[in-house]
Amino acid sequence: MTVGPRFAIVAALVVGLACSQGRARAADAEPASLPDAWLANRSYAIPAAEVVGFAFLLNQVDRHTGGSDYDSTWSTIRRNLHSSWVVDRDPFEVNQLGHPYQGSMYHAFARSAGLGYWTSLGYSLAGSTLWEIAGESTPPSRNDLINTGIGGSFLGEILFRLSNLTLEHENLPPFWREVAAAAISPPVGFNRAAFDQRFRTIFPSHDPAYFSQLRIGASTNVQNVAGASATHLHGNEALLVYSIDYGLPGKSGYTYSRPFDYFNFEATASSANGAESLLTRGLLLGQDYEAGDDYRGVWGLYGLYDYIAPQTFRVSSTAAALGTTAQWKIAGDVALQGTALAGVGYTAAGTTRSTNDRDYHYGVSPQALVATRLIFGERAALDLTAREYFVSNVGSAGRGGHDNILRLDASFTVRIAGPHGLSLRYLLNRRDASYPGPGNSSQTRGTIGLFYTYLGHQGFGYVGE
Repeated sequence: MTVGPRFAIVAALVVGLACSQGRARAADAEPASLPDAWLANRSYAIPAAEVVGFAFLLNQVDRHTGGSDYDSTWSTIRRNLHSSWVVDRDPFEVNQLGHPYQGSMYHAFARSAGLGYWTSLGYSLAGSTLWEIAGESTPPSRNDLINTGIGGSFLGEILFRLSNLTLEHENLPPFWREVAAAAISPPVGFNRAAFDQRFRTIFPSHDPAYFSQLRIGASTNVQNVAGASATHLHGNEALLVYSIDYGLPGKSGYTYSRPFDYFNFEATASSANGAESLLTRGLLLGQDYEAGDDYRGVWGLYGLYDYIAPQTFRVSSTAAALGTTAQWKIAGDVALQGTALAGVGYTAAGTTRSTNDRDYHYGVSPQALVATRLIFGERAALDLTAREYFVSNVGSAGRGGHDNILRLDASFTVRIAGPHGLSLRYLLNRRDASYPGPGNSSQTRGTIGLFYTYLGHQGFGYVGE
């Protein structure tokens, strides 16, 4: 007997409401900064029903396209409720990209229904738990709970903020603003369309300082040690890169009282392998500071979700880190912006093989990030970002060994006229692995690329008074 609509109704009440309603009023610490219309119309029951409805529909699609792993029954549900949580080996893109996006939908259903960040995190975790127990016939996996529930919440909050930022600005006609906002975060568009005026109040951004870039160009290999990866690699690839820094420090009157009042988002699409990277970081809890008029910043606890796949290997991580983001006015119109973070996450890493997309493993991973932008007024900017992940054998399901992964991204951008510029970019990805049996191995890919860059802000993101 397969699971039908009756189960979806029961699950909505038991899982969605139980995980969120009890903590909702205590967790929503944002009311003082939200408009009355937002608070008066919020709902706990509607997003619970939406989470279960979405999971149920996804299960029905997967039953017909994804194989027997989604043929859940009352018998598999009872078994999963009493079984230990495992580490599964679904394809890398499914676990590390598909599941976080699925979790972002759960999160945004709650956010767009007027609930705060922490309550919406509860909905994301509840939706992930429901999926592991009832959406799949295989044993529930703890890696999916982290990727969907926590990584999905980080990604979902960023997409929710970007969707509402689109709705705030009048540079597009109203119809196209709605279309763009729905494309960025489908739950926002669904709730705005389905419930008439109830959820049409725009989430207040408090007018953050932000800087976005859209790059279109091509890159070519200058270093290539494929290691155990597929033998056929694309030496040249076309790339589309979008990035945004939201809530940059330095703007007078802007506060960081809500999770993700500062965040960074970067997504890269490649002609060689589709999604080359998706990189996010956002301030969960923090405090702003200043040292005179020339140095201002924010420090605290950050949440990170990263996905990187540079053809030779793959790595993806959900993490928490302590650190700071700041701006230093050096002299005149020259300024330095930067972020420094150190933390720990749960990370998947492995080589890329042409015949096996399940060749990866998990481990607890200490990690660090340093990102800087040296701004030369309206003329040019130099960006340098370094990320490092040490994927240990802790939590590795008995495989042992470790990985050390480094990603270095350096670019120099010159403004040509107005928002139009040119960028020269060097990107290095390196993985050093040591495992019983195969021994030590290294994989390195370095590329250099030339890009047309559309600059979304004057001054390369420099924040004045």
